[in-house]
Amino acid sequence: MVATIINGSAIARDIRRHVADRVQQFRLNSGRAPGLATILVGDDPASQVYVDNKRRLATECGFGDQHRWLPSNSTRGDIERVIDELAESLEVDGILLQLPVPSVRDSAALIDRIPADKDVDGLGSVNAGRLARHVPGLRPCTPTGVMRLLDTTRITLRGKVAAVVGTSALVGRPMAQMLLERDATVLMAHEYTADLAALTRSADVVITATGVRGLITAEHIRPGATVIDVGITRTANGVVGDVDFERVRQVAGAITPVPGGVGPMTVAVLLSNTITAAEQSVQLTSPSGHRTTAHSA
Repeated sequence: MVATIINGSAIARDIRRHVADRVQQFRLNSGRAPGLATILVGDDPASQVYVDNKRRLATECGFGDQHRWLPSNSTRGDIERVIDELAESLEVDGILLQLPVPSVRDSAALIDRIPADKDVDGLGSVNAGRLARHVPGLRPCTPTGVMRLLDTTRITLRGKVAAVVGTSALVGRPMAQMLLERDATVLMAHEYTADLAALTRSADVVITATGVRGLITAEHIRPGATVIDVGITRTANGVVGDVDFERVRQVAGAITPVPGGVGPMTVAVLLSNTITAAEQSVQLTSPSGHRTTAHSA
């Protein structure tokens, strides 16, 4: 058996085309471009590449580019002032704070300062609570991208066992919530899990997001299982994932590559979240033309 490769790049292109159509319709209806604001603190090369890619794809879809750059020694107050400015702007529908923030040890309060209706990364406490309560809200981009991959490949989750390796607030925990929404039986693994291979071999779907190169090998995978690799490790030869790709693809039924799997989906969902936020903002605008905004914290 050789696994089917799940082409995240192609699926993401389809999502971006649909987003571009929605952006065009929004511009016709509202008379303005929907705005995505990216905030980058410092000069970390990897963060710069990520932000530049998001800005480029957003511009290609027709979004207004509302980028803000701050020096690496910016204080929490400096960053808060920028967030507040963007929160009040009628030209900004989505705000993305690129992580990590070099000058702030705990960025959770900064993320929570972004109004929930502009939190297009879906990481603030309000949107996290909405996800936990299974009510509508802006969902975290990477787990949502994983769900879109599973949907596109027609993988049914109801009644299936899904193992999530990694329990971060960015991927692992919201991933588990989304799988539960689809009636999957969810198993969680972390660095203290005693027998990782035994746990993952019992799963129909394995989703790994640890950043540990080659963590998931063929012995971790049940024959025919679906494997989604969210992990990214930079090497001298390029980026690799958590999965020993060449060996695991001989066992799995379907698998995502790194790169070209989950990564493009994350950005596509960010853009989808932003046009959704823009469309909802029209409903939140008062007759006087002023949109109500409330900080999540």
